[in-house]
Amino acid sequence: MKKAAIIIFALLFIGLAIAMGKYFYDQMKKDPVIYETQKASIGNVVKKTVATGSIVPRREVEVKAQVTGIIEEIYVEAGQSVTKGQLLARIQVVPDENSLQAARAQVDLARIDYQAAEKERIRQERLFKDGTIAEQAYLQFALSSDLTFQQLKGAEAALDVLQTGAARGSKTAANLVRSTADGMILDVPVREGSPAIASNNFNDGTTIVTVADMGDMIFEGKVDESEVGKLKEGMTLQLTVGAIEDLVFDARLQFISPKGVTEEGTIKFNIRADVDPAHSAFLRAGYSANADILLDSRDSVLLVKESLLQFSGDTAYVEIEKGSQVFVRQNLTLGLSDGLAVEVLSGLDTTMAIKVPVLE
Repeated sequence: MKKAAIIIFALLFIGLAIAMGKYFYDQMKKDPVIYETQKASIGNVVKKTVATGSIVPRREVEVKAQVTGIIEEIYVEAGQSVTKGQLLARIQVVPDENSLQAARAQVDLARIDYQAAEKERIRQERLFKDGTIAEQAYLQFALSSDLTFQQLKGAEAALDVLQTGAARGSKTAANLVRSTADGMILDVPVREGSPAIASNNFNDGTTIVTVADMGDMIFEGKVDESEVGKLKEGMTLQLTVGAIEDLVFDARLQFISPKGVTEEGTIKFNIRADVDPAHSAFLRAGYSANADILLDSRDSVLLVKESLLQFSGDTAYVEIEKGSQVFVRQNLTLGLSDGLAVEVLSGLDTTMAIKVPVLE
């Protein structure tokens, strides 16, 4: 029994020795790891954030119908330039029957009042000429006749406006839709024959056309709450428009919303920027755009790739070659980073060979 145990122990020892020998042999056969090196360089680093949004006109006006009726004629189309006061469309007035009957009744009542007042004025005038009444008494009847006459004219004008959209002799007509601003027609959302509802206290009214100044465009976008604290009015933006390739538009940050809105689970803040109008390209309203907002920059500074950095706690370091494939740790003081390269404030120069870490 003791002899069998000794044999088993000897076999185990021999097996272990063979396994260890094979491991060391395999290790000796492997080629030594040769680490590549890189050097820091002088360059520029820019830190920026991106806001997504669209290009829109600063001033966009919806021209509304002032009377209810049917759109009889439209004189403009989208893309056409117009001036303030230019005729855009004509509306055939279709008055409400109840309102029309009430207006006619008001005219009849006003006419009756005027006829009675005028008859009395004529009678009082004869008495005044005969010396029966004083001039002051006569003038009161004349004034009453004049007042009822004006009430009749007012009632007739109201009836005309209700029937035709304009009073007789008036230089303006509510059924004639005119532009309220200079600019370009962006949209004509109605067609001839379409109904139109008048703008009033209870209804916005039918939009006949939309007019905007296409020479004064702005960028409206949103930024994440983690970035909004870094923004200041007056910052420079560079806009890239998806529909216009290979062109960058300059803009200047004008407005940062004081209140955020929840969007897809995150808080976003609205921003607005003036677009430089000097560019020759035509910007259409509604173009989607991305804005690169310059937060900070450094020119002609020592840069190192972030992929070369290693960290021990809060300390950043690289491994510097001191001899052939012999590396030592070198602590660094870092500055501005753009996510790919980082500014080195101290601990490194352009002559030092930096070990490229091997990803395992």
